[in-house]
Amino acid sequence: MYGNTPFGGDTETVTLTSEQRHQLRRDLANVAARTRELLPGEFVVGSEISNGQAGPRARIAVQPPVGSVVSADYTPDNAEEIAISDTERDELARGIAASAALQVKQVMNGDDTPTAQ
Repeated sequence: MYGNTPFGGDTETVTLTSEQRHQLRRDLANVAARTRELLPGEFVVGSEISNGQAGPRARIAVQPPVGSVVSADYTPDNAEEIAISDTERDELARGIAASAALQVKQVMNGDDTPTAQ
């Protein structure tokens, strides 16, 4: 809660080796692929790894055909626990896909007109 203040506690910066970064990128690509399987082709799914203040940050994002981008971040707590487990990958994919589908539903809000009668 107080991460940006001097009394917020010490946070150790996580530094990844090239193999750990490759593993994280592979896990993130698996999440993106699983998310694409769950959504129609009109949804654009992307992923990236960036460096934050506390170390690497993995992000998966979905751009629905209408509405705002939906994204989720994963930040490793320490260098020993870099990999995203199979269960976490599946939960992350299902969660982000459901959020993107809900985003479309909320934007449409019953305003869609039938294309044929």
